[in-house]
Amino acid sequence: MTQATGSGGGRLAAAPRLDDLMPWSVAPLRLGRGWIMAPDAASLRARWAALHAVGDDCARERLFRPSRARTLRTAVPQLPGQATPTGRLAHSTGPCPDPVRVLHGPYDQQWLLPDHRLIDGARPELWRVADGRQVFVVELGQVPQAEGPALVASALLPDGRSPAGRPGRIRPLYRRPGGSEPNLAPGLTDLLARRLDRPVGAAELLAWTVASARPAPSGAVVPLTADAGVWEEGVALGERLLWLQTRGARGAGTAYGARAGDRPRMPGGRRPYVRAPLPARGLPDTLAYLPDEEALLLGPGRISPVPRSAWEAEAGGVRVLEAWCERRTAPVAGPQGLEAVRPAAWPQEWTTELLELITVLSLVGEARPAQQALHRRTVDGPRVEASELRAAGVLPPPAAARRPASVLDHHEEGPDGQFALL
Repeated sequence: MTQATGSGGGRLAAAPRLDDLMPWSVAPLRLGRGWIMAPDAASLRARWAALHAVGDDCARERLFRPSRARTLRTAVPQLPGQATPTGRLAHSTGPCPDPVRVLHGPYDQQWLLPDHRLIDGARPELWRVADGRQVFVVELGQVPQAEGPALVASALLPDGRSPAGRPGRIRPLYRRPGGSEPNLAPGLTDLLARRLDRPVGAAELLAWTVASARPAPSGAVVPLTADAGVWEEGVALGERLLWLQTRGARGAGTAYGARAGDRPRMPGGRRPYVRAPLPARGLPDTLAYLPDEEALLLGPGRISPVPRSAWEAEAGGVRVLEAWCERRTAPVAGPQGLEAVRPAAWPQEWTTELLELITVLSLVGEARPAQQALHRRTVDGPRVEASELRAAGVLPPPAAARRPASVLDHHEEGPDGQFALL
């Protein structure tokens, strides 16, 4: 269920685009230097300390890796919501900024130094609306003939990276902090409510989108059913997928017996366990999968059961588990800089994160037949097409809906400690 071609593909051409339904989108973050993100927070603190321990200005500059957008002497405002200094790094002797959890690519939760002086393109408008109510939808760039979802949802701030290198877009559900002003085409939920003869809210529409969005060459499309029964089925499925993709932070996992706030877990007999420990010294240098035994091998370590669907799960044109492990174990390429500061042995928290990722991918795989059935019922039944939305004046969305909202009550520090006016 990955392409807007093939069975039902012709009829999907009339479906509205995600870009029109959620008009405000932001380009992926542009870090500019790889050392400011890592799978563990301790490495980031060690890298910060190593940078500031260098007394020679030229050597420090080389470690920093300056770009056209950022050098040690660049003056920039503070990132919204972060308490980092704004004085130039060349004169900074302060403590390491507290690393924050972010979503790297579709499924990899990593850590980032949230310092605007370090990030070439941090997208402050995203940080401004990131809070406990926000949900970000990351549209993955289409990879022809590749398996995987059209988009993923995140409660964490995402970097928007598409693994295969195709540019994607980040779409917040809300345009303002506190879950205010949904990022939806004006009039969309009202029209759907009339067609379905039931209330339709922003959260429901997001759940439907996560369950039904399909990749297409011009950007993801979202088939909209006009059948209330199909709508309720799709919203329930989308709530489960939201719960899985956000690791229990959003959506509902009641279909799996979970309560609000629970993190995804598989039934007892199917939960993945560590059957042979990972190396106490060094990092695993091999990765293999034994399909007959449903076992994942990392060096001498062994984890099972790992369903084939989890091992084969793809997003953005790459296998999720392979990419996740490679980011933690592959030798550092290029000159040995701050990226080389990383764990010398496999941390215990990585094992916990890997078991959770296997669980998430397994449960998402179990939901795939329901997604395929939902797609068939939507395509074969009554729908709200893009032409109807245009006739009703819902599309195209106004130009203002594609721009970030003003947040006048948000105080932020500008360069060198000055206050910024928004």
